[in-house]
Amino acid sequence: MTVPTSPKRTALLNAAHERILVLDGAMGTMIQNLQLDEAAFRGERFKNFHRDLRGNNDLLILTQPQAIEDIHAAYLRAGADIVATNTFSTTSIAQADYDLTDIVYEMAREGARLAGNAARRVEAEDGKPRFVAGAIGPTNRTASISPDVSNPGYRAVTFDDLRKSYGEQINGMLDGGVDLLLVETIFDTLNAKAALYAIAEITEARGIDVPVMVSGTITDKSGRLLSGQMPEAFWNSVRHAKPVTIGFNCALGAEDLRAHIADIGRVADTLVCAYPNAGLPNEFGQYDETPEYMARLVGEFARDGLVNIVGGCCGTTPDHIAAIAAAVAPHKPRIVPEIEPRLRLSGLEPFILTDAIPFVNVGERTNVTGSARFRKLITAGDYTAALQVARDQVENGAQIIDVNMDEGLLDSEAAMVTFLNLVAAEPDIARVPVMVDSSKFSVIEAGLKCVQGKPVVNSISMKEGEEKFIHEAKIARRHGAAVVVMAFDEVGQADTFARKTEICKRAYDILVNRVGFPPEDIIFDPNIFAIATGIEEHNNYGVDFIEATRWIRQNLPGAHISGGVSNLSFSFRGNEPVREAMHSVFLYHAIKAGMDMGIVNAGQMIVYDDIDPELRQVCEDVILNRDPGASERLLALAEKFRGNKTQTKEADLAWREWPVEKRLSHSLVHGITEFIDVDTEEARKASKRPLDVIEGPLMAGMNVVGDLFGDGKMFLPQVVKSARVMKQAVAWLMPFMEEEKARNLANGIGTEGSSSAGKIVLATVKGDVHDIGKNIVGIVLQCNNFEVIDLGVMVPAARIVETVKAEKADIVGLSGLITPSLDEMAFFAGELQREGLKLPLLIGGATTSRVHTAVKIDPSYRAGPVVHVNDASRAVGVASALLSPEKRVAYAAEVRAEYAKISDAHLRAQADKKRLKLADARKNRVPVDFAANKPVKPTFLGTKSFDAYDLAELVPYIDWTPFFQTWELAGRFPAILDDAKVGEVARSLYDDARKMLDLIVKEKWFRARATVGFWPANAVGDDIALYADESRTKQIATLHTLRQQLEKREGRFNAALADFIAPVDTGVPDYVGGFVVTAGIGEDAVADRFKMANDDYSSILCKALADRLAEAFAERMHARVRREFWAYAPDEALSCDDLILEKYQGIRPAPGYPAQPDHTEKATLFELLDAEATAGVKLTESFAMWPGSSVSGLYFANPASYYFGVGKIERDQVEDYAARKGMSITEAERWLAPVLNYIPAREGTDKAFAATPANDETSKDLASHPPGCTCAVHLVWQKKRAGAG
Repeated sequence: MTVPTSPKRTALLNAAHERILVLDGAMGTMIQNLQLDEAAFRGERFKNFHRDLRGNNDLLILTQPQAIEDIHAAYLRAGADIVATNTFSTTSIAQADYDLTDIVYEMAREGARLAGNAARRVEAEDGKPRFVAGAIGPTNRTASISPDVSNPGYRAVTFDDLRKSYGEQINGMLDGGVDLLLVETIFDTLNAKAALYAIAEITEARGIDVPVMVSGTITDKSGRLLSGQMPEAFWNSVRHAKPVTIGFNCALGAEDLRAHIADIGRVADTLVCAYPNAGLPNEFGQYDETPEYMARLVGEFARDGLVNIVGGCCGTTPDHIAAIAAAVAPHKPRIVPEIEPRLRLSGLEPFILTDAIPFVNVGERTNVTGSARFRKLITAGDYTAALQVARDQVENGAQIIDVNMDEGLLDSEAAMVTFLNLVAAEPDIARVPVMVDSSKFSVIEAGLKCVQGKPVVNSISMKEGEEKFIHEAKIARRHGAAVVVMAFDEVGQADTFARKTEICKRAYDILVNRVGFPPEDIIFDPNIFAIATGIEEHNNYGVDFIEATRWIRQNLPGAHISGGVSNLSFSFRGNEPVREAMHSVFLYHAIKAGMDMGIVNAGQMIVYDDIDPELRQVCEDVILNRDPGASERLLALAEKFRGNKTQTKEADLAWREWPVEKRLSHSLVHGITEFIDVDTEEARKASKRPLDVIEGPLMAGMNVVGDLFGDGKMFLPQVVKSARVMKQAVAWLMPFMEEEKARNLANGIGTEGSSSAGKIVLATVKGDVHDIGKNIVGIVLQCNNFEVIDLGVMVPAARIVETVKAEKADIVGLSGLITPSLDEMAFFAGELQREGLKLPLLIGGATTSRVHTAVKIDPSYRAGPVVHVNDASRAVGVASALLSPEKRVAYAAEVRAEYAKISDAHLRAQADKKRLKLADARKNRVPVDFAANKPVKPTFLGTKSFDAYDLAELVPYIDWTPFFQTWELAGRFPAILDDAKVGEVARSLYDDARKMLDLIVKEKWFRARATVGFWPANAVGDDIALYADESRTKQIATLHTLRQQLEKREGRFNAALADFIAPVDTGVPDYVGGFVVTAGIGEDAVADRFKMANDDYSSILCKALADRLAEAFAERMHARVRREFWAYAPDEALSCDDLILEKYQGIRPAPGYPAQPDHTEKATLFELLDAEATAGVKLTESFAMWPGSSVSGLYFANPASYYFGVGKIERDQVEDYAARKGMSITEAERWLAPVLNYIPAREGTDKAFAATPANDETSKDLASHPPGCTCAVHLVWQKKRAGAG
C-alpha cells in the first residue's frame, strides 16, 4: 500500500526551501521562570496524590494547561515556525518515577492539543502557517550503556521496553493532532532507534505519513554522543527512517556545537536543524548567553550555509528566539547536498564502502560455527576471553565483525544479547559495524535490538517463500540494517550460474520494488561451495560463483557480493598452507569479478604473490576448473605443504639468552617492542623498587641511544622507535609505582621523585596547528631523561605562562610554522618579561630562524636566555648547556653576544639594499602581451567540491624529499636511499612509511576533500577584481597583491601577482582560480590513537604522511586544473618529477608565502570557496589552516606567470596596501611584519592592539605599543634598560 505524502511534509519542505525556519526555545526554562510550587504542580486533580510532583514539567499539561499554552504562544509570537509539545518526559518509563504511568497517553494527547491551540491562535493573528512537533525525549534509561560499572552487560531497559513506551506516547500525540514528530536530545542512538521503530510500526498500521525530525546530543567537546558514537556514524544509524531533519541540540552552546553541525551537514542529504543551549551552565546551573550574543553565533551558522532550521534549547527564552529569527532572516537556507548511494554502516565510527576499498574483511572468529575456540569460550561462559577474540579480529583488520551463536547447547538468543551488550562497552571493538549472523531470525532480531550502529543482517532468503522473506526484510529495514541475501529459494540452494543469477534477480526486484530497500544495502551471497572433493559436478563451483558475481554487479545496480570463503577449501581441513593458498587465489579472481566483501580470517591470509608458484598454479587450475586432473594434482601436492607453518626466526633471537639489562638495552637500541613487557617485568622482580628499573637499565639503554644519536650513528626515525619501547616499558611499570606510592602514603612515608635532567614545557603557539617538529624534539628530549610537558597546538601565551609557573619548569620551548607565529613568539617573550620569569626560552619551527630570533625575539626578553634550535639533534645539547650549573652563564652570554652581531649585520644589510618608490616599481611591472596570448576560459565558473577523494590517486604525486627533511635526514629522494651515511636508516624509514601509506589508502584513515573555483577577473592596478559572471558588471571580491620594491638590474621586473591577469582597461576577459585541499580529516584521531598506545613513532609518521598527501593533493588538483577543469594545457604530459620541478604552465601561489606574504588574503579565498562547508578546512585567528595537513592558494594560467618572492617592502607600499584593503596601517604592519623594510612607528595605535606596559616605567611614547613590540624605539629602550640593570 502506497501511503500518500502528508500535506504538512510538503508545506514544511516548501517553507524550508524558501528560508531558514525557526524552532521554539526552552520550555523548561520558561516553566522555571514561573516558579510554581508543589500545589501548582498538583492542581485540583492530583491534590491528594501520594508522591511529590513538583519538577514533573509534563504534568503541567493537565494541571496548568493555560500556562503551557501561553508559553507556546509566546514562542510563536517571537518568530517560531515550529513549536514542540511539552511532552519530553511523557513516557511510561520516565513517568514511573512519579507513579504516573497510567496517564501517559492522556498527557501526550493533551500536550499535542495545547500546542495546536497556540499555533492556531497565533496563526490567526499574523497569517503565517505554523507546525506542531511532538517532542519525544530520550527517557532516563539507556539501552546501550550499563548503569552498573561492575557489570557492563547489564541493561536497565530493553529495546522492547522503549518501543512500547514510545508507542504509547506517539499514539497520544498523533491523536492530539501533531504535524510532525521530534525525536530529540538523543544521547544513545539505540534509544532513538527504538523510537523510530515505534513510529514506523504505528504510522504503517495507521496508513499515514508523518515527517520525523531527529536531533542528537553531543555531550562534551569529544564530539561524540554519550554512547560513544561519532556524528556521521549516528547519521548512518538513523537515516533509514528518512528523517525530514537531522541535527543536534542541548549539552553545548552554539560555539561548541558549530563543528558538529557542519560535520553532519556534509554527509546528510536532508535538512539540518540546530538548537543549542544558551552557552554552558554556570556554577549555579544558569545559562548566561544573552539573546544578542547567542543570535550572533547562530546567525553565523546561517551565514555560512550550515543550517535549514534553528532554535534554542536550555536557557533560551522568547527573546532569544526573536533575536535568532532576526539574525537568520537575511540568509539563504543550506543547500541539501546530493550524497552518492553507498553502503554506509556504522559502529561507534562510520564505515563507507567506497571504490577505494576493494574488499571488506568480515571477521569470522566470533562465530561459534566457524571457530572452535570461540565456541568453547562462549559455552564455558568466558565472555572476557571471547571479547579478546573480537578485539584481535579488529586489530587484524576486520572492518566488520560477524557474530554467530548458533550452537545446539546454547541459548542462542541470550548468548547473542549478552555478547553484543558486552561488545558495546568495548570502544575498540564497538567502533566497527556488527554483522548479526544466525540461521534463526528470532536470534537476529534479538541481536538487532542491542546494536546502536547500522549493522548487517546475515542472512535472509526465500527458502520459506516470499511472504516470510518480505516480513524479515521489513523488520531488518525498520532497524536500519543492511541485509545479506542467500541464493536460496523454495527449491533449494543455488549451485549453478543459472540458479544463482535467477534467485538473486528475483530477490533484488522484491526488495527494491516491493519493500523499498535501498540497493546499496543489499549484499548477495551466491554460495561458495567446496571444490576438489573428488565429485565431478563440484569442479565448477568456483567458476559459477565468480561468474555469478560478475553478472550481479553488471545487472543488479548497487548490490554487493559476499561469501564464506573458508567453505571453498573444506576438503583440505587440517592443511592450513593449502587452504590459505586456495582462499587467496579464489579471492584474487572473485574480487576482480566484483566480490567486495567476505567472511575471512584477516590474520590468516597469504599474499597472492607470496604463494609458492607451483602451489599457486595448481590452485588456479582447480578454482578456474581449467582441466579435469587439477583436483588430483592439488591432492598430491597438498602433502608436500602439510604442517609447513610460518618459518621461525630462531637465528635472530640469540640475544634473548643475554642478561635482562642487556636485553632491555638491545630492545631500546633496535626499537623492538615484542618482548618489552616480559623483560621489564623480569627486571622489576629483580629490583627493590619499580623506579630502579627506569633509572637503572632503561635509562642506561636510553643513554646508549642518546650517545649513538649524538655521534650520528643513529638517526631520528630510530630514536623515535626507541622512545616507543621506553614508553611501553614505563607504562608496564606505572601500576607498580602507583601501588608503591599508595602503600608509602598509607604508612606515612614520603616518596622521592625520579631524578630527571630537567622539566621542559613545549607548545605550538596560538593560531598555529603544526606540531610534527615539536613532537620529535619532545621525544628526543625524553630519550635523554628530560621530563617534557607538551601542551599541544594553538596554545595561548597565558596558558603557557600559567603552566611554566605551576610546573616550576626549567625551560620553555615554542614552535610554529606560519609567519604570524613569529609575532606570537615575540609577544610571548614580552609576556615572560612582564611576568618577571627568568627561565630559558627555546625557539623552533620551519618559519623561525636565528636572524628572526636575534632581531625580534631576543630583545623582547632580556631576563633569560633565548636560543634558536634549528633541529632536534641540537635540542639536547642546548637544554643541557642551559641547565648545567657550570656552563649556563657562559653559554647564555655567548649566545646573546652572537645574536647582537647577527641583529646588527641584518639591519646594516637591509639598509644597504636599494629599494624603489612604489610608483617607480609599478612602472617596471612584468610586461605581458594579453592580446597575443588570449586567456583561456575555464570549463566551468564558480566552485566544484570533491569529498572522500581517492587517496590512491595522490600517492604517485608525493614529493618524498621534504618527508625525509621532517625526520632531519638531509638529501634528495630517491638518491637519499643509497646515501653512504643515512641510506640504511632512510630505507628503513621509507619502508615503514610505504607500509603505513598502504594502510592509510586501503583503510581510508584520512578523508581527503577539496574545493576548486574559477571566476572572471581583471587586474585593477595592483589588485585583482573578481566578478559574479561573464557580464563583469558585479564585483564579488578583490584579491590584493604586493609588488617587489628591490631595485632590479636591466631586463628584470618588479613583479606583483596582478601583472599576470589582464588589466581591466585592455578589455581582455581573464580569469583567476582558487583552491583548498586537505588530507588531514581524521589525521589527529589516528595520530592520537598511536600516541595513547605509547607509539610516538607511528604518530609522527602518520602526521608526516598526512602532510605529504595534502601537498600531493594540491599537485594532483593543479594537474587536473591545467588539463581538464581550466584546460589551458589539455595535452600536458609531465612526469611527477617534472611537476616537483614546476615545469608546468601557470602557477599556484598561496597567501602567506613569498609571492603574497599576507596571510589575511586567505580569508577572501576561503569565503569564495566556502572552504569550511565544502572542504572541511577552517582558518585559525592567525590564518593557519585546520586541519594542519591542508593547502590553499590561487591559480594563474598565463604562460608568462612565474613564482617569485616579494622580498622587503617600504612604508609607501604598506600605506597604499592598507588603504586598498580598508585596514589601519598598524594592522597592515602587523600582518606584514616579516617583510617590512622599516621599523614601524606606532603612534595612535589601534585599540585592538593596545597593551599593558612592561613592569618598569616606560616613556609616554611607548605606552601605546602592543605587547611584544619590536619597533626601533622599543629595541633602544630595552637595550638601555638591560644596561641599567
